[in-house]
Amino acid sequence: MEELLRQMKPITLAEMSGVKLMNRTDTKFVTTMPQLLRLLSMAKDDYYVQDIDGERNMLYDTTYFDTQGFSMYKEHQHGHAGRQKIRFRTYVSSNLQFMEIKTKNNHGRTKKKRIEVADMDLGDEQKRQFIAQHLHFDVDDLQPHMHNYFHRVTLVNRAKTERLTIDTQLEFNNVLTGQSRDMGHLVIVELKRDGLVFSPVLEMLRQLHIHPHGFSKYCMGAAMTNPSLPVNRFKQKLRDVERIMSKKS
Repeated sequence: MEELLRQMKPITLAEMSGVKLMNRTDTKFVTTMPQLLRLLSMAKDDYYVQDIDGERNMLYDTTYFDTQGFSMYKEHQHGHAGRQKIRFRTYVSSNLQFMEIKTKNNHGRTKKKRIEVADMDLGDEQKRQFIAQHLHFDVDDLQPHMHNYFHRVTLVNRAKTERLTIDTQLEFNNVLTGQSRDMGHLVIVELKRDGLVFSPVLEMLRQLHIHPHGFSKYCMGAAMTNPSLPVNRFKQKLRDVERIMSKKS
């Protein structure tokens, strides 16, 4: 994969400033490393790759919080409009950490609010005010539930109207149960764009028979590592993920 990424023209963070898409539509796809290599080969002339000090495959470290009763997990499972997630994400290369709150409305659009932080202490007044302003759950009911690591490649189309994130080497660690799950050669591709603008990669994905497939890292990770959680509405997605992970090509 690294050789394919080196063949792509780079784009800097400054050049990506107009492609933040904090209010966007997201479409996720789940595939395997062999299929990803085919996709990158097809896309290398139509996309830039984010480059930070020569690094193009960044390590991310994320901790998800939820209520003690797993309200955010359960809202997602039941498909509630206005469902939310709160997480702390560390960009390991740059040693930057943000607290992020994501809200998905009933039109399928995702809004993300975030602030830079130094730690995950929810006793801090700035964090408490931010949560009170943007999250519809009580800050005192929140606790860390799920931790994950993954590597991310970010592509930007030549028109700079979309971002494509590609997550590999995904690993879940459950803070409450101590259980872990290495996701092997599973790949999560996410197309992020403002509305339904033309996307070059959609035809490439179609040719490779890679179809849209929802995958919440928090919910899937929690379902796989906490036996006490209800998984009824996630059962088919969990079976699909296991089937994809078993593929050799």
